[in-house]
Amino acid sequence: MENEVGHEIADALGILLRRTTRTQLHKQLTEGMGEAVDELTYPVLSALARTGPRSAADLAPDAGVDRSGVTRRASRLEAAGLIRREADPADRRAHLLVLTDQGQQAVADLRARLAAHIMASLSSWPAGEAETFARQLRRFTADGPFVV
Repeated sequence: MENEVGHEIADALGILLRRTTRTQLHKQLTEGMGEAVDELTYPVLSALARTGPRSAADLAPDAGVDRSGVTRRASRLEAAGLIRREADPADRRAHLLVLTDQGQQAVADLRARLAAHIMASLSSWPAGEAETFARQLRRFTADGPFVV
């Protein structure tokens, strides 16, 4: 029985972690956010919001693209005023990507859209189940196989 539950969770995670699933969700979330914010640049904005200022190379694993992909997307976001490049105090040859105030607002808007999208998908759940699911999911990510 326990192994069946493990398989069921693994299957659900496989769907959630699929690149096409994420890309489609990012496309829905970024609709109407402006030319620079789309399913390609969303992971860079989101990763910067989670990690704080980082170099393109350091941000790449969190954004799910390689360094050159981060650099290309960052250039679009910089042109739109959502991020800026600053000299890295630890290495003057390198630059850090930093969210601007406008970029922080864009991330806040995207997070609000994501939360609303999630809550809409849970609207048919019985009272209390969404809260229980949120607590258990947080516990699973804190204590489960993703802890490094």
